[in-house]
Amino acid sequence: MAGAIRVGKIAKAGARARLDRNGVVTIETDMTDIGTGSYTVVQQTAAEMMGVAPDRIVVKLGDSTFPETPGSGGQQGAPSVTAGVYAACIKLRETVAQRLGFNTADVDFADGQVRSGDRSVKLTDAVRDGDIVVEDLMEFAKLADQFQQQTFGAHFAEVAVDAYTGEVRVRRMLAVCAAGRILNPKTARSQIIGGMVMGIGAALMEDMAIDKRFGFFVNHDLAGYEVPVHADIPHLDAFFIDEIDPTISPVKAKGVGELGLTGVAPAIANAIYNATGVRVREYPITLEKHLNALPALT
Repeated sequence: MAGAIRVGKIAKAGARARLDRNGVVTIETDMTDIGTGSYTVVQQTAAEMMGVAPDRIVVKLGDSTFPETPGSGGQQGAPSVTAGVYAACIKLRETVAQRLGFNTADVDFADGQVRSGDRSVKLTDAVRDGDIVVEDLMEFAKLADQFQQQTFGAHFAEVAVDAYTGEVRVRRMLAVCAAGRILNPKTARSQIIGGMVMGIGAALMEDMAIDKRFGFFVNHDLAGYEVPVHADIPHLDAFFIDEIDPTISPVKAKGVGELGLTGVAPAIANAIYNATGVRVREYPITLEKHLNALPALT
């Protein structure tokens, strides 16, 4: 096994929220979705904040005319953009409450209704005279100076090494992670498992060859640069520990992308050492790095 730690970054992010006469909330932000589920977590955040079903939320991303976010990368995308969406929805809630004559400090949004005390009004009543459009952002100026925010994990690997050939096969792997509030367990688990696949490649096969005489990458395509295929990947599983970090943002979520990769290769290297007694300290762990050091066959 090996431990994993990855910084829980969060950065300034904004969003625009529009409530129309049909009760549909449209969220606009320049956040990207590279397959990690940004559309999903933005939709979930807005639906929870506005008290409507997810199908009443329309998410528009990736347009540079929309409010700015840090984009995807460094585990900061999801926590940042959801904080920006939270800020925009708070402003939208305040505007709706004011139009309906509610005290903004004591109002609840649920089931398409705006409620306070014994009074309950349809959300759509706030837009009888026209759509409401608001925009806001959330900044974290000195947060990193006050708190050391990280995500944590442990990776476990079962590995077999052929005593004759030295061939390494990963049989199964498990990741256990703590990454704040998990906004969507399915997409978060998929990110962790994707990182584990990358980690297996980094540990056992991925190696960029550089010709330093002429300054070019020798194996610059998938014909020469080895990456894992289905036959290389065993059963992978990932679990999350319940954790709430109240310092990160009002949404209390952290990113999980890189956490699935951090710790995978060391866990595999440790398993190889456990099986053979050979310690390899340079990735990828290919045959020539440990074959001659394998225990003698009896």
